[in-house]
Amino acid sequence: MRTITSTEAKAKLSALLAEVERTGTAITITSHGRPVAVISPAAPQSRKFGQLPGLEIPDDFDAPLPEEELQAWEAAGA
Repeated sequence: MRTITSTEAKAKLSALLAEVERTGTAITITSHGRPVAVISPAAPQSRKFGQLPGLEIPDDFDAPLPEEELQAWEAAGA
């Protein structure tokens, strides 16, 4: 885990956030040589649908249908 001073973190916060997102590695921030905070990747949260908290929407929900399934839907509508 990388360690940086609070002064450096203040000056480079945007770059540090991009680094954490890109690498998935946490960064420890120190003040006067003592660790005081950790910037770490956020845990992904599942998508929710309206008022149904138990229903989770898959990440590929908006992806195009496979060609075979699309043809079946088009044939049913004809």
